[in-house]
Amino acid sequence: MSESERWKERGVALRVFVYVFATHLFAGFVMLLFYVGGGDK
Repeated sequence: MSESERWKERGVALRVFVYVFATHLFAGFVMLLFYVGGGDK
């Protein structure tokens, strides 16, 4: 395996990690909004 292939593989893994982290952060924010918004029931 060449160095550039290994670097690409690492970049893809990093990007997947960032996307998963950002998605979970966004989902947590949306859940927080629902929790705060639904507190007056």
